[in-house]
Amino acid sequence: MTPIQRYLAEEVAHDHVDGLIPRREALRRLALLGLGLPAATALLTACGASPDGAAPATSSATAPAAPATTASPAGPEPLPTEPITFAGPEGTTLQAAWAAATEPKGAVLVIHENRGLTDHIRSVAGRLAASGYSALALDLLSREGGTATFSDTAAATAKLGEITDERFVADMKAAVGELGRRADGAKLGMTGFCFGGGMTWLLLSSAEPRLAAAVPFYGPLPDGADMTGTKAAVLGVYAEQDDRVNASRDAAEAALTKAGLTHELVTFPGVGHAFFNDTGQRYDAGAAAQAYERVLDWFGQHLA
Repeated sequence: MTPIQRYLAEEVAHDHVDGLIPRREALRRLALLGLGLPAATALLTACGASPDGAAPATSSATAPAAPATTASPAGPEPLPTEPITFAGPEGTTLQAAWAAATEPKGAVLVIHENRGLTDHIRSVAGRLAASGYSALALDLLSREGGTATFSDTAAATAKLGEITDERFVADMKAAVGELGRRADGAKLGMTGFCFGGGMTWLLLSSAEPRLAAAVPFYGPLPDGADMTGTKAAVLGVYAEQDDRVNASRDAAEAALTKAGLTHELVTFPGVGHAFFNDTGQRYDAGAAAQAYERVLDWFGQHLA
């Protein structure tokens, strides 16, 4: 498996261990990612699932609760986004959601989670625009017709696992160019969540000099990450209960220090992976609100 496929497969396994999806669904999703039954079963067991196939033994103290219906997303009421297309590499057409700030202080590229470009990510772009940062949320499944062509989110995730790092980088670099064109003269930033956090680290490691700031949320660091080709000031967001992603935190610190980049890595206590996603069961409204303010502070220092 490629590193991205391994990361996506482990996400499925941990979703099962945390009680978010049943074993049958976990096995189906792992099959879409290319794992046969023996390998899938071994992965689930390695991540803490019962080897006999029993339901995960989560307690009320550890099982993630569904977000309260009264819980509000972090940040302001989002501005509306509009679907756009623009020229991508090798004659391709890329899709995105665009939200223009009324009085922009900067502009931000937003990269989605492993389900593709969802309404949640469009909302994040709209909230950034409402906070003064025009935002472009790229659909990394554009060349497949866009996320909307997938009726099964697990199939969208599996397709993302098949795409090479080189293609991801090429499409993200094209999106940075489109962002700069639409926000002429503005400093450019980037943020991404989970899989998109990993994509943010990937672009930072791919000699992209146009970014002035970046905020990867709980994203896996690419193997051998070298950030000497970027000038971005980086705020890395981690969750205390996200051991899998936290395992690469020290390597991220070392790579940022080696590159001489302004940076800060912050870990939010008492929360798990994807705590910012208000449509998910790991959402934590308090931590998400604090994280959003940290993002605005960071962009205020390095983009405004």
